[in-house]
Amino acid sequence: MLDRRLVKSFDFPLLGVTLALLLLGLLVVYSATQARDLELYGDRFYHLLRQALAAGIGLLALAAVVNVDYGLFERLARPLYLCNLALLVLVLVVGKTVSHSQSWLHLGALGSFQPSELAKILVILTLAKQLQEGEDRPNFTQFLLALVHVGIPMILILLQPDLGTAMVFVGILFGMLFVYGIPNRYLLGAILLAVVLSPFLYFFVLADYQRARLMVLINPYSDPVKSGYNVIQSMIAIGSGRLFGKGLFSGTQTQLNFVPEHHTDFIFSVVGEEFGFLGGLFLLGAYFFILWRGLQIIELARDEYGQLVAAGVVSMLLFHVLINVGMTLGIMPVTGIPLPLISYGGSSLIANLVGIGLLLNIYLRRQKIIF
Repeated sequence: MLDRRLVKSFDFPLLGVTLALLLLGLLVVYSATQARDLELYGDRFYHLLRQALAAGIGLLALAAVVNVDYGLFERLARPLYLCNLALLVLVLVVGKTVSHSQSWLHLGALGSFQPSELAKILVILTLAKQLQEGEDRPNFTQFLLALVHVGIPMILILLQPDLGTAMVFVGILFGMLFVYGIPNRYLLGAILLAVVLSPFLYFFVLADYQRARLMVLINPYSDPVKSGYNVIQSMIAIGSGRLFGKGLFSGTQTQLNFVPEHHTDFIFSVVGEEFGFLGGLFLLGAYFFILWRGLQIIELARDEYGQLVAAGVVSMLLFHVLINVGMTLGIMPVTGIPLPLISYGGSSLIANLVGIGLLLNIYLRRQKIIF
């Protein structure tokens, strides 16, 4: 249990907004799945109960993270990094394939687990340690070491293949390097290198369905019944919600399953259709508050390690929100990145709650004098 002196320093507004989003996510997942669950499983609560179970596990993980001084993660950085790599290699050997990607470890009666979601948190914790302990910094050597540190798990995830999750690591890396103080010319150089290599990646690395998704970004109506179908139906759903939405359980695109994957990747289309523009605005406002509190926590952290970890979590959440909402509106490529705390998916939900737990932890212990 937390010391009473620490409770006074707890960030209750951040926790409150997180819980509000969590409850909204359960409600939207239920709305998106209840009709089809009744048809397929004879139980309209099939997906809701599994998401609620994941939420419970995630909240327990959040509480555990908050109760441990985050300095422990700094001391365990090397074993955590090796554990991360071991899990990513294991999933390539014995993992289960879902939606073109061998990304899941089957845990028997406990269900399945996606190590790449946990990998985001572990990379944040371990990269922060590597950057923090650099002697002559920030310099080009530290920049290269950071690229290697993040690049190894990225490559293992690309081999699954899971382009969307791998892209999140790029967002985490750049966010942490920016806070670390790496000169902008290194970051710009990395961006230019990525632009130069993009034709090679497009033609020789990406699968056919991934290339099709990128082309749909330019014009979804170029393939309206295949690659562009999801995006077109999502835009129709969001637009039909207008200002106030059609009402809970009343979205035709949602309830009639016109939008594929509307409980996972395209769940923002459910919010837009059933809660309207105002509902979407509320959701984005809640994310803005979490990100704003995250930026404050970066500034208030008691040490550099805490600053870098907070920067990694904020970057991860920001990247997820921008890409997920953007792809439902047709302005970002369809990459399979879930919407934090809202999309169905236990591994992602637990990882996001652990990330919020790290922010709460760092804010809670922002003053050394407390100890």
